[in-house]
Amino acid sequence: MKRQKLIVPISVITRYWRFAALVILFAGSLGGILSLDAVAQDADYHLFADTREFLLIPHFFDVVSNLPFLVVGAMGLRFCLNAKRGETAGGWVVLFVGISLVSIGSSYYHWNPNNDSLLWDRLPMTIGFMGLFVALIDEYIGKRIALLLIAPAITLGLASVLYWYWGDDLRLYFWVQLLPLLTIPAVMILFRSNYTHQWLLFIALFWYVLAKLAEFYDNPIFLCANGLVSGHTLKHLMAATSCYCILIMLQRRGRRNKGLR
Repeated sequence: MKRQKLIVPISVITRYWRFAALVILFAGSLGGILSLDAVAQDADYHLFADTREFLLIPHFFDVVSNLPFLVVGAMGLRFCLNAKRGETAGGWVVLFVGISLVSIGSSYYHWNPNNDSLLWDRLPMTIGFMGLFVALIDEYIGKRIALLLIAPAITLGLASVLYWYWGDDLRLYFWVQLLPLLTIPAVMILFRSNYTHQWLLFIALFWYVLAKLAEFYDNPIFLCANGLVSGHTLKHLMAATSCYCILIMLQRRGRRNKGLR
C-alpha cells in the first residue's frame, strides 16, 4: 500500500515560525538582561528636581501629576466594561486597572520618596505592563494563549518588583518593563490584528519613550524651564498621554477582514 505524504499547509508553517520568532525574542531579551551583573537601586533615584510644597503637599507637582492616570484608567475601565463582549480582551481591563492603581501608588511614593514607598509605585506599574502584554497576545496571536498567560504574567510582574525589593536587583523588573515595548513592534510585524487603528500603538510607544527621556533628564529640564516644571512631572503627563492613545485606539477601532493569525 502506497504511503501518502503528510502535507503541512503553508499557512500553518508560517504561523509557527512567526510564533517561534516571538518566543526567541522574549527568551533572548530575558537571557540578555539576566546575563548582566545584578543592578542595584541607585540611592540618588529618590532625589527629584522639583521638591516644592503647595497646599501642605510635599513634592506637589510630582504628586498631582499622577491624576491623569486615574482619569485615563477610569475612562478605560468604563469603556471596556460597557463594550460588546469580545471587543475588549481581559488584558485591556488589567491594563486600565493597573493604570488606575499607578495614580495611587505613584502619588504615595512621591509624597515621601524612598525604597519602601517605591514598592507601591512599581507594583501597579507591572500590572499595567503585563495587562498590555497579554492584550497584544490576545489580539494578534490568539485568545486561548492569552487566557493561559494572564495569571502567570501578572504574577511574574509582581514577583519582579518583590525580587528587586528583597534582593536589590532590578534586572527582572527592567525586563518586565521592556516586554510589552518589544511586543508592540514584534506582533505588528509578524502578525495581523482583526482591528483597525493599530497605528495608535506606535503613537503610544512614542509618548512612552518621551516619558522615559523626560524622567532621565529630570533636573536639566527643571533648570531649562527656570523651575517651572521638572522632567519627572512631564514624565507622568507623557506616560498618561501614552495610555490615553491606547484608549483612543480601542474607542475608534473597528473590525476588518480576518488576516493571518
